[in-house]
Amino acid sequence: MLTPVASPVRIFFCLQPTDMRLSFTGLTGLVRSYMGGDPLSGNMFVFRNRRGDRLKILVWDRDGFVLWYKQLQRGTFRFPVAACQQSVEIDRSTLMLILDGIDLQSVRRLKRYHGAESVRLPAAGSAGARAL
Repeated sequence: MLTPVASPVRIFFCLQPTDMRLSFTGLTGLVRSYMGGDPLSGNMFVFRNRRGDRLKILVWDRDGFVLWYKQLQRGTFRFPVAACQQSVEIDRSTLMLILDGIDLQSVRRLKRYHGAESVRLPAAGSAGARAL
């Protein structure tokens, strides 16, 4: 099983089908040239094959690359859809949904609180401020 992903790690999903024979060197080249990313950043880079039954995840782990590979015996992974992009950033929960075989098109996300940095409260003297 994939180890838990730390929250500051960004996850990028390559939308182009990838040759699963590629290993560390080939995938780092794809990250740099095709996805425009830095393979040494500590971010996770997810690749899929054309049939959609195999995934590789590449990540730099302080002193070397880690390559995680999963091949399904039956069925396919359901991938994010994005028009005219080479890669898309996904969150940890979306990655877990993909790995668990959940169709992302059938998932409806409910609104959630995302921390104080994303919430802007009006200043006390502004028109938008109300007494509680």
